[in-house]
Amino acid sequence: MVELALWDTAGQEDYDRLRPLSYPETDVILICFAINLRTSFTNVQDRWLPEVTHFCENVPKLLVGTKLDYRQNQEEIKRLGSVGQRLITEEEGRQLAKEIGASYYECSAMQNINVDLVIEAATRAAVAGSMKKLHKRFCKIL
Repeated sequence: MVELALWDTAGQEDYDRLRPLSYPETDVILICFAINLRTSFTNVQDRWLPEVTHFCENVPKLLVGTKLDYRQNQEEIKRLGSVGQRLITEEEGRQLAKEIGASYYECSAMQNINVDLVIEAATRAAVAGSMKKLHKRFCKIL
């Protein structure tokens, strides 16, 4: 049996001192960004990865592109284009995930696309990571 507790930590600077209190005993980290917001994507490496690496160095990571429904939203694509922007591509997400040592997923909570896939992947990663920790606790004497 697996017990799953999700903590959605606030990204605002006001919570920078409180957020580290949620990291101890974390089994998996989901670093999320909105595929329609470039600053959200750049914050993965500039802000979130250093913090996560500091507090959860050997914890499995999933990089999750959210708002997947925008890939089909011509209005949003047009709006972004009008200000010289574009959606983050799946390839960009996969490349960043590779660079930071994470698995990559995309989902849409609005349309319930791949949400279960992300939760299942997080659960598998957490269990696998916990098994490695458990295995390291035992002493082998030859």
